[in-house]
This record gives sequence, structure tokens and C-alpha cells, in this order.
Amino acid sequence: MQYTDEQRIEKIKVTVSKLQEYVTSSGLTRDKILEDETIRWTLTTPLYNIGEHAYYLSKEFKETNSDIPWAKISGLRHRLVHDYENTNWTIICDIVFDVIPEFKKQLDGIK
Repeated sequence: MQYTDEQRIEKIKVTVSKLQEYVTSSGLTRDKILEDETIRWTLTTPLYNIGEHAYYLSKEFKETNSDIPWAKISGLRHRLVHDYENTNWTIICDIVFDVIPEFKKQLDGIK
């Protein structure tokens, strides 16, 4: 299915919210993520879904919203899908706990 940029942003927003809800409701910590492969697998799906939608946003949309690092977001998806075995989970923890909250604020500012 072909999505518009607006639909993709809405899908990203929903996924980000669900990811944050999961992290909060599960009481996840960095240590729990680093210790538990099931949790890591669970976090992977929303991260690569976000990256997939970011990848397919139009060039014009990305340029208009260039304060968001779209290439890094879609690049994370590619790393998780194609090089999962070499994932640095400390970086994923930083993304989940530090980057995602700021990213959500940026998304909320998109008109």
C-alpha cells in the first residue's frame, strides 16, 4: 500500500507512543534490556517499523523537516534488519530512553 507522508508520520507517532507505553508499563530499565533477549526482540519491531516509514517519506517532506535525522532513523532499521547479530544494545538503550522522547516532541511539532 502506498501511504502519504501524513499517513506515515501518523503511523510513526502511534508506534512511538506504543513503544513508550510498553517501556513504561513494563518497568524497563537499561539493565533489563541488556540482560533479556526477549525484551530486545520486542523493542526491535517498533524501531524497525519507525525506520521503514521514515525511509519512505518523500524527499520534500524530509527536507522541510530537516531537523529530524531521517537518514539515521531509517539507517537504524537497516542495521536491525540486516545486521541484528552485531547490534550494540547500549546504543539501542540510549535511543529508547534518550532519543525517542525527544523524537516524539519533534513529531508533535510537525504540521
